[in-house]
Amino acid sequence: MNRNLTSSPLGNNLLLRTDSYKVSHWMQYPPGTQTVYSYIESRGGIFSHSLFFGLQAYLREYLQTPVTRDDVEEAALLMAAHGEPFNREGWLRLIEKHGGLMPVRIRAVPEGSVLPVHNVLATIENTDPEFFWVTSFLETELLRAIWYPTTVATLSAAARTTLLRYLEATCDDPQGQIAFRLHDFGARGVSSLESAALGGMAHLVNFMGTDTLAALVAARRYYDCDVAGFSIPAAEHSTITGWGREHEADAYSNMVEQFGKPGATFAVVSDSYDIFNACARIWGDELKAKVVASGATLVVRPDSGDPAETTLKVAQILADRFGTTTNAKGFRVLNNVRIIQGDGVNLDSLRLCLSNFFHNGFSTENISFGMGGGLLQQVNRDTMQWAMKCSAMQVNGEWRDVYKSPVGDVSKASKKGRLALVRDANGVENTVREETLAAGQADLLQTVFENGRIVESTTFDAIRERAAIGVNQFVTSRAPL
Repeated sequence: MNRNLTSSPLGNNLLLRTDSYKVSHWMQYPPGTQTVYSYIESRGGIFSHSLFFGLQAYLREYLQTPVTRDDVEEAALLMAAHGEPFNREGWLRLIEKHGGLMPVRIRAVPEGSVLPVHNVLATIENTDPEFFWVTSFLETELLRAIWYPTTVATLSAAARTTLLRYLEATCDDPQGQIAFRLHDFGARGVSSLESAALGGMAHLVNFMGTDTLAALVAARRYYDCDVAGFSIPAAEHSTITGWGREHEADAYSNMVEQFGKPGATFAVVSDSYDIFNACARIWGDELKAKVVASGATLVVRPDSGDPAETTLKVAQILADRFGTTTNAKGFRVLNNVRIIQGDGVNLDSLRLCLSNFFHNGFSTENISFGMGGGLLQQVNRDTMQWAMKCSAMQVNGEWRDVYKSPVGDVSKASKKGRLALVRDANGVENTVREETLAAGQADLLQTVFENGRIVESTTFDAIRERAAIGVNQFVTSRAPL
């Protein structure tokens, strides 16, 4: 063996990317088991629909890499110490017979698809009866690869729906404004670099603004997108407070000098001391002429206080100092300046801020939002009640339904049989048993991976197109604006 547990890269060995109890499952299936068939779904949660995303990233990064003898020996040593009965001979046989590639078939809806929860999104089954135990062994990483990016993409889509609702009510060009209304600030607040990359990329399915560079790398690597998102020059507190409180205006003036070019946009965090004084006396008086003359758009960033109250007060001060124009829908648009709220943003505070602007006559185009932990970190598997369950097995040549139906929680009842996803006459997706498909009826599930190879790929542009078509199905609120 050429490596050990202290030198092997974390996540390099597929055999160690599962849960401990999975290691003994090869001994637990009924005699004569040939095929294990499982599916993944969102069983509900806080959203009516899901925006499916992230599977191809996992397939490209992990599942095309073959298991090696070194992987097997590394796992065997660890499992012996860990207390699990490791299937060493089975994995060595898989290497001998399949070159270490996974003999499984994965089918899934096209990424970017928006469909009601409680539907099958992906299925997996082994393709070689000798390795029936591989299907469940892969559950841990396959479910993780889907639930996190899909949940973030869904959350981001819900935010887009809310923002678009207010833009359509208050803005002359809602479609032209939506792409940069919600910016990803989450890289530092997420649990890992990979989470930043996957979650940040999921957000970019719906928007074009991000400060999470890892998301750009991931979109290029996994979905062939040259540049998936964009940003602008922006200050942080240290680049303002480093000048000293008595030179706060000098710090702001320097930002205008450095970045205030005609047609440019730049952001300045302005709450280091007193956000309202900064807006009224520094930006709105001392530096007003300099901002206007620059030909740039200044974006003022409050970063403390109640989001809904603070952003409205900032808008009112800036309107008083810089003036406004009234758009065709009768809402005021700030001259020369905009606002970005990047603190305490979640779906609820977003809606409150937008409602405050609406009821005080300000167009939604005056404000954008930066969402960090609320976007990439404050989600978990229960947010959308994700599960991967076995629904069918082939034993001694006979297919049987497999399901759970716990008396204590009917919401955890699982589906039965081999599954297909169809669209009914009203255009609504429904999960049905595979054998009930009518002649010529399309199954929306596509084979994307088979026997160690990706057989169907997609692009980030295609995903965005599908998501844009489906995102209007999200219902985030029926309450009046």
